[in-house]
Amino acid sequence: MPLNRIVVFHDDMTLPCSVLRLQPRGGHLCHNGLKSVIHHFCGNREFIRLRIGIGRPPGQMDPKAFLLQKFNTVARERIGAALEEGASALKLLLSTGFSASSDGRAEVQALEIAYHAMGEQ
Repeated sequence: MPLNRIVVFHDDMTLPCSVLRLQPRGGHLCHNGLKSVIHHFCGNREFIRLRIGIGRPPGQMDPKAFLLQKFNTVARERIGAALEEGASALKLLLSTGFSASSDGRAEVQALEIAYHAMGEQ
């Protein structure tokens, strides 16, 4: 399967809690899960990512401890809602299909436009 037909959905501490972002490609941003995915794709980074923000650790908290802790009730609700939105976005991407000759950018742009239009209704 061409990598531009794969969508990786992952957490991102650089985004505020529950914020979603689509990217047509990119690096691992020090994300161990993405490092592993890129490694398994033989170093190729040409896959779409749907990032969900989990926010930064408070104060001087160790990022690893932050990632492994349970989120508080408000964060769980916000992240849960964002996961549902992300799943809807992925369904929309799958229903609109991929272009075999595309590098994924057109699909990401079309999905972002359509998804934002859905949210404005």
